[in-house]
Amino acid sequence: MIKDFKLGKKKIGLNTKPYFIAEVGVNHENKISRAKKLIELAKEGGADGVKFQTYKAEKIACKKSPYYWDIKEIPVKSQFKLFKKFDKFGSKEYEILKKYCDELKIDFLSTPFDLDAVDYLNDLVPFFKVASADLTNFPLIKKICSKNKPIVLSTGASNLNEIKNSVKYINKVNPKIRLIILHCILSYPTNYEFAHLETIKNLSKQFPKNIIGLSDHSFPDNNMIVLTTAYMLGARVIEKHFSDVKGTRGNDHFHSLDKTDLIKFKNNIELISKIIKNQKGRPIFKCEKTSRKNARRSIVTLGNIKKDEIFTEKNLIMKRPGFGISPIKIKKIYGKKAKKDLSDDYIIRWSDIKK
Repeated sequence: MIKDFKLGKKKIGLNTKPYFIAEVGVNHENKISRAKKLIELAKEGGADGVKFQTYKAEKIACKKSPYYWDIKEIPVKSQFKLFKKFDKFGSKEYEILKKYCDELKIDFLSTPFDLDAVDYLNDLVPFFKVASADLTNFPLIKKICSKNKPIVLSTGASNLNEIKNSVKYINKVNPKIRLIILHCILSYPTNYEFAHLETIKNLSKQFPKNIIGLSDHSFPDNNMIVLTTAYMLGARVIEKHFSDVKGTRGNDHFHSLDKTDLIKFKNNIELISKIIKNQKGRPIFKCEKTSRKNARRSIVTLGNIKKDEIFTEKNLIMKRPGFGISPIKIKKIYGKKAKKDLSDDYIIRWSDIKK
């Protein structure tokens, strides 16, 4: 059994509401003012953490690295060129954003993509995120493990053996680390038929000691069904790209959710928390007590019954309300005699029956 524990400012566990990460990534487009605005919107929408991406193009991709996204939405064919366009933030900028997050009481997060980033982000983040593409980047993972903070590991484009190997490696390097595993489809965007949310349950079975979550790249649907379904399947950490200009071309804006979407999702979770509660057995709930009395049936006279007349199927009927003797006791009454005259439509009591 997994015990609840704190991830950033929020306690998570198998029966808690999800920790939501608003993935700004580089949707700030190198502007501190816009990054702050996105933090504000994420907070207003109910996010628990707002996450950026920390990298330098020279350290993440070769200059001839081909693209892997929808070229119609992001018309750049070189990974290096795209990363170079949005890698202007460094430790100074992230310190400013961390301070702003603290002011708004939302967790500051950022994914490190190189060893230097791990070092200077360590004082800023409550836990580390490992991107799907770095699931096999053991030197980076080893560096992150050395910081003794929880790790959120995305598993996009990985098979089960690769995930097991990475989990085993993390446990070996630092067995005390809390590890959260996120189901993820590494496709930008992810078509709904490829979301494969059932994998959340499969990962829960494969890794019973770990909290499982979702990093989603599908288009945000109108009612946030994808994310809500993920929660219902067991996702307790949910990450989704976040934008102030949802649906526009470039970066991750085109498949991001916005503040309105996030509020819809949070409202879904609030409703679910009301209609689903962890209840042992099946007690009679407070709201049912009046219905139980008035809607159940009692044993009632069918016509007038004279004193000493025998009770039979012909002179008794089962009617509401349930104030009298329950029909489950009917066999104990058949064959017995009436103690006194009883009028039609009378709810019988034990005192009306001769012993």
